[in-house]
Amino acid sequence: MEWQFFLSVALFALVMTGTPGPNNVMLTASGANFGYRRSIPHFIGIGFGLISLISLNGLGLGVLFQTYPAIQDALKILGSAYLLYLAWKIAFSSAMSKGEGKANKPMTCWEAILFQYLNPKAWMMSITAVGSFAYSGEDYWWSIAAISIIFLLVQVHTSSVWVGFGAFIRRWLSTPKAWQRFNLGMGTLTASCVVFIW
Repeated sequence: MEWQFFLSVALFALVMTGTPGPNNVMLTASGANFGYRRSIPHFIGIGFGLISLISLNGLGLGVLFQTYPAIQDALKILGSAYLLYLAWKIAFSSAMSKGEGKANKPMTCWEAILFQYLNPKAWMMSITAVGSFAYSGEDYWWSIAAISIIFLLVQVHTSSVWVGFGAFIRRWLSTPKAWQRFNLGMGTLTASCVVFIW
């Protein structure tokens, strides 16, 4: 594998994981509501979820979407419904302050992994990564492993920035009204991601 491979995959991963989408909107909300440290399991879970999707697509699961388009449609419906549920939870979560937050909890690592399976952007990202960058022949599995590792390394950093952004915003959310507006805004942004799925 040549350096161009690593650079191409890293740039693709940077664009895919660094741009706004369901994961990054929820990470920003998590950083603001729960702080950086409590949001770490959330963004680690996203990384492991992406690795598992890349691996499954490497095994050929992505071909099912081409063979049976109804599976992709079902995924879009389930993903949209779950995103709307998460948007509602974010939008109407109770106002948090630095000393509060025991009733509401950040997304766990396991929940974040499972969310990737309902996240159409994550599926398309992993299908495109395998289809565009995987080598053929004896280097196939090495390239799948390399794509997975590169995605994890890039995603952890981009997710960390989004959580950090949320944690930075937290200092200006000093009143219940400010929290209410922020959470409503984040919930609305999460819900708007459904439009881009279709």
